[in-house]
Amino acid sequence: MRERASKNTPLGDADAFRPSRARPVRIRARNMPADTHLEPHRHAWSQLAYCATGIVQVSTERQAEGGEQVSYIVPPSRAVWIAPGARHAIHVLEDAQLRTLYIHPDATPSGWHGCRMLVVSALLRELVQALDAPGLPRVREQHLSALVLDEVAQADVQALGVPLPHAEASDKRLRALCEAVLRDPSVRGTLASAAAAAGASERTMARLFREQLGTSYQRWRQQAALAHALPLLARGLPVSEVAAASGYASDSAFTAMFKSAMGQPPSHFQGQASP
Repeated sequence: MRERASKNTPLGDADAFRPSRARPVRIRARNMPADTHLEPHRHAWSQLAYCATGIVQVSTERQAEGGEQVSYIVPPSRAVWIAPGARHAIHVLEDAQLRTLYIHPDATPSGWHGCRMLVVSALLRELVQALDAPGLPRVREQHLSALVLDEVAQADVQALGVPLPHAEASDKRLRALCEAVLRDPSVRGTLASAAAAAGASERTMARLFREQLGTSYQRWRQQAALAHALPLLARGLPVSEVAAASGYASDSAFTAMFKSAMGQPPSHFQGQASP
């Protein structure tokens, strides 16, 4: 399926960048304005979605129909690995220099299934930039590609995805709760109060989170808060404002949660929306 976008952004045909065994890594560079959408599509190859600058939201779902949907917020320090055949969509939250690596299925690291968020090392960042150089000789491309594949295989995995209930295959009470939180993350209540508002008991809602989203409410709520906070930080908002907008009563509690999850304090991500 070809990619389509809003704003009439010229994207070209992904098949022109199709990887092969001889060229297992192909890079596609695009500068994309905020609010650009790439509609749901899939490729026969693996893909690594990475932003040199800006922030994008990558939404994926399991390959099985009716499978779990996951939304990833991707700042420049992270990248999303998308498995071959996985249906996905992209929404640009802040003007982004998108650098997409298309990777031949044979080069997929052993044991990797589905999609995952990766930590982008300084070396991987430089390798992607080098691979994007115009007029790159084929021999140098081969050397850089081998290094890219090795660095991707060694990258740390970051749990920064927000599982979302499938529109048709999930309990409507779970969908209502998740939608309420995502609509206004600044409202931070207990699972009992959130469940009651959605028309379920705390015990029932805890079970639905485990069975349908594979996580606890507390863990899911934290991921939702991180996803909400990252674009705000990238715009340069003060940490205190971002903490309150994400449902935290104190800057210190928000900073502790953020640093534990991201490995860096919130200030590290401030102002990353532009070069």
